[in-house]
Amino acid sequence: QVQLVESGGGLVQPGGSLRLSCAASGSIISMPVMGWYRQAPGNRRELVATITNGGSTNYADSVKGRFTISKDNTKKTVYLQMNMLKSEDTAVYYCNADMKLGPQYNFWGQGTQVTVSS
Repeated sequence: QVQLVESGGGLVQPGGSLRLSCAASGSIISMPVMGWYRQAPGNRRELVATITNGGSTNYADSVKGRFTISKDNTKKTVYLQMNMLKSEDTAVYYCNADMKLGPQYNFWGQGTQVTVSS
């Protein structure tokens, strides 16, 4: 199986920055599309950013120009650099690996809390 472990969350002031990391381990049987999602209290889980094996990226309109997704295949780690953070960015952020082999091959991390507040 595949395990995804997020880290780097915490409390930051508006306008500040954080970098989230997602370390993958276990049986990686395909090169997945990696993504970051977030869920605020009372809201549905929403897409933040994705990156393909070839390096193509996609961002939610709400984070364009502020967030950057990247990865290091050697370290099996995906990153989310978050700049100019706003209070509305407060959420639990989840790492996702979609191997495109069916629902059984879509994996999630445990989540890391990001709180933007003064």
